[in-house]
Amino acid sequence: MDIRGRLRDYRRVLQIARKPTKDEFTTSAKVTSVGLLIIGFIGFLIFLLFIASCSMAGILC
Repeated sequence: MDIRGRLRDYRRVLQIARKPTKDEFTTSAKVTSVGLLIIGFIGFLIFLLFIASCSMAGILC
């Protein structure tokens, strides 16, 4: 695709895009926060399993 075509596509997207409403932004922030908490909790559980497996094996981690 040439540069002019790509710029035309970018311009079309920017014309369609709009600022989210307060409710849309709040919902998006809540969903993102819950996702971060879930991923963080899973990472913490993996960390605890790693520490537990090291202590059971007698390895200094």
